[in-house]
Amino acid sequence: MTVASTTPHLAGGVAAELSAVLGRTGLTARLVRLSAGASRETYRVRAAAGEWSGTFVLQRERRGSGLGGTGVCEQVRLLRESAAAGVPVPTVLAWDTGGERLGAPFVLSEFVAGETVPRRILRAPELAAARAGFAGQCGRILARLHAIPTGGLSWLDSVDQLDRVVAWIDGSGEPHPAFELAIDWLRAHRPPEVAKVLVHGDFRAGNLIVGPDGIRAVLDWELAHLGDPAEDLAWLCLKAWRFRGPGVVGGMGEPADLLDAYAREGGRCVEPARLFWWQVLGTLKWGAICQRQARVHLGGESRSVELAAIGRRVCETEYDLLRMLP
Repeated sequence: MTVASTTPHLAGGVAAELSAVLGRTGLTARLVRLSAGASRETYRVRAAAGEWSGTFVLQRERRGSGLGGTGVCEQVRLLRESAAAGVPVPTVLAWDTGGERLGAPFVLSEFVAGETVPRRILRAPELAAARAGFAGQCGRILARLHAIPTGGLSWLDSVDQLDRVVAWIDGSGEPHPAFELAIDWLRAHRPPEVAKVLVHGDFRAGNLIVGPDGIRAVLDWELAHLGDPAEDLAWLCLKAWRFRGPGVVGGMGEPADLLDAYAREGGRCVEPARLFWWQVLGTLKWGAICQRQARVHLGGESRSVELAAIGRRVCETEYDLLRMLP
């Protein structure tokens, strides 16, 4: 097997092992690093060997992400369940949970053509129709996702999300008065509990592949868990994911369109107060994630300019919280 790679440190190990993963010798492949990611390294693999000729996506878990989440085997199960429910996802071709074959757990999946960079999605002329239907399509996809039976998903995390975020913040040892104000408000205004559903946990522009025809695939399932369906809907509406677009929903649509499509597809009615509570918690959670990702870089677990830049966004979330809180 021969490899031309933009990531020389991977060339040896990945070159030697991908042929075994794909079940072919004499495989010629080119690896191109697409992103560092918060918890995974992502590569485009162009391969040539009979029926394996084509383009694939390889994701390897990155050391020290600081976020926890589902492992490779669990994510493969979620992708299969979601595909059966009509949620657009890439087809998984191979995976390894132990990390012996490529140096870390990985998933190899089909390549889905389209755009993932939010700022390009917001501006590309050829994606105008996708932008117009974005909020409604997100509502329909999330309704299908939340309707997946949870009887066989008891292995998923179901920890209270506010308690988890508070533990993250308390464990940081850093003073953030805006975070404390938000925590007090969230505790005082918590909505009644509802039946828990499968929650994607990071459903937003950047984790969706978009083409002229709309959303083609939902990516990055490592934060999936069982929880309130309003969490996914509210996360999609956070200011952090609008990228200066005019709409509340990913910079491209309005909550009314999102919630109407969600309800028509079978999702439960989500009251404005519940949605807002989860928007506040989502903003707080994103601030805590920024804080944790910065510590991964500063602590030397994974040196990354991307993680350092994410850490600088903590102050943005503090400002957003102060603007949101009554």
